[in-house]
Amino acid sequence: MIFTYKAKSKKGEFFEGKIDAFDRFAAARELISQGNMPLSIFIQSHQNEAIDDLFQKIFGKVKMSEKIIFTRNLSGMLKAGLSLSRAISVLEKQTKNKTFGNILSAIHTEIDKGESLSFGLAKFPKVFSKLFVSMVKAGEESGNLSGSLIEIGINLEKSNAITKKVKGALMYPGVILSVMVLIGVLMLMFVVPTLSKTFTELGVDLPASTRLIINTGNLFSSHPIYAFLGIFGIAGLLVLFFRAKVMKPIFDKIVVRLPMIGTLAKELNTARTARTLASLISSGVPITRAVEITSDVVQNIYYKEVLAKAKSSVEKGAPFSAAFKNHTELYPIMVGEMMEVGEETGKLSDMLLEIAIFYEGEIENKTKNLSTIIEPLLMVFIGGAVGFFAISMISPMYSIMDNIK
Repeated sequence: MIFTYKAKSKKGEFFEGKIDAFDRFAAARELISQGNMPLSIFIQSHQNEAIDDLFQKIFGKVKMSEKIIFTRNLSGMLKAGLSLSRAISVLEKQTKNKTFGNILSAIHTEIDKGESLSFGLAKFPKVFSKLFVSMVKAGEESGNLSGSLIEIGINLEKSNAITKKVKGALMYPGVILSVMVLIGVLMLMFVVPTLSKTFTELGVDLPASTRLIINTGNLFSSHPIYAFLGIFGIAGLLVLFFRAKVMKPIFDKIVVRLPMIGTLAKELNTARTARTLASLISSGVPITRAVEITSDVVQNIYYKEVLAKAKSSVEKGAPFSAAFKNHTELYPIMVGEMMEVGEETGKLSDMLLEIAIFYEGEIENKTKNLSTIIEPLLMVFIGGAVGFFAISMISPMYSIMDNIK
């Protein structure tokens, strides 16, 4: 927000100016830090404020890398002896992301009011997850906030690395399919109409597949806007269909049962479950609360159900590992066995960390070869599409040749 202010300098001189700050308190704090005494502070324009807020909501995002850097820098400053308020103030000035700067300014204001860091972070759930806030709160309660922040940074970095590897492995087939679709649309717009005229002039009896391609080509060439709107509309409906609550259990079940993708999905959920639980338990978060937070981290509804059963087992006094051992179709046998050993030896968080490291390594190896595995399937799909188009366009040619004979 832009504020206009009147202030008094160290020399006793009165002056006016403008300042960009999250709120009036942040603006006043900035003026005081410069050695000035604020006399009045007003928002410059409510209309400009509304436009700026809308712009920030649409385009202002905090990247994962920024949050990782934030945790590391804050941890380092606290270790060096800086107060929490001073450390947040320094990070607020250093960040180049205006949205993140405003968030840190709001957190700074809460800390100056006497609130905890976790309280300030919890006000921004879209930026700081329940896992993030809970680990910070555990660090505050144990007196080891710096150590908790380091653990959070490691957790975020590992999660980000796995996500990037999976996305990177799927990028190649995605690009190939996109290029294929683009070439197909161009052929429908420019090549098919020409062939259509030829077939019409010669009065050839066209098979159903050829008529389908010609009608589609005529639609793209005659009404391209409607055709593209139709494609985007169908794509949007499909997205809404698969995101519907009714489809969630079906889609999640299909994902874990697919031949190659299913194994990767199981290992990904296992690694996330193990690392999240290990981080929370080692930070001092009660195990029931740790399971609740972990349930928010995993996306598959069936993994959420297993975690709910694990929480129920703990509340009833049963072993935590029991639920995982009873659902080997989702969690590998090794997971339940290692958890049981961890419970018996009192080193559950260490065992969970070992599980996370093992399956993160498995995911890394599989994502390296994922493109190689998908490539033959992709070639079969492309070959089928090209073959369908070629046969549909060539078969009428034989009819023409027969008529000439």
